[in-house]
Amino acid sequence: MQQGAVMTVRIPLMLAACLLAPSALAQDKAPAKKLFCWEEKGQRVCSDALPAEAVNAAREEISATSGLRTGGVGRAMTEEERAQAAIESQQRQMDAAAAETRRRTDAAMLLSYRDENDLRRVFNERIAIVDNNVRTARYNTVSLRDGLVSLLQTAGNQELGGRPVAPELAANIRQRHAELVRTRRLQHSFETQRAALDVEITDIMQRYRAVKGISADAIEEAAGQTPASTRK
Repeated sequence: MQQGAVMTVRIPLMLAACLLAPSALAQDKAPAKKLFCWEEKGQRVCSDALPAEAVNAAREEISATSGLRTGGVGRAMTEEERAQAAIESQQRQMDAAAAETRRRTDAAMLLSYRDENDLRRVFNERIAIVDNNVRTARYNTVSLRDGLVSLLQTAGNQELGGRPVAPELAANIRQRHAELVRTRRLQHSFETQRAALDVEITDIMQRYRAVKGISADAIEEAAGQTPASTRK
């Protein structure tokens, strides 16, 4: 190297950029600004700062650079809503535990029956009771209706004959009508119970077959039919 020569130092472009513009890197590391938008007295309000009165309000977060939605926060629940949510959560846990207990109990219970006929006999008494209730309610409904029609005809004949309806007859009509309304409600309740019992029996039979591993072909064979898999 000659004396007095100038030494040239080559600095990589990236390093040069860092040295010349440190503020650019600092800007890149700075968090992106965002806007908060919420409802206030029926109006949509947006601001880059969230005031204290809007902390518990539902809001959207929007990028100040792109204008796109980047997130959101639901409104804070009231004390009553939090209490109700806690109750509902606890109820869901209790329901789930009850369902699991029922599943295990049912599985153990169903395995104790030898066959479907043995299981069906358990329901025979309930079916007989509910069927008897339905028949009795239907009979009482028809009887009360016929009696009410007869009383109304008598009252109508009195009015057509120019005579006032006797107070005793009017009282009997009101009483018979009230009894008919109650009996119809009772009949509907019994019929609903009967339909629900059919659904319950079907559900239990299906679970019994699943626990026992009984296939549809086996059920048909037990009924004296040809299994579907062997039909042509």
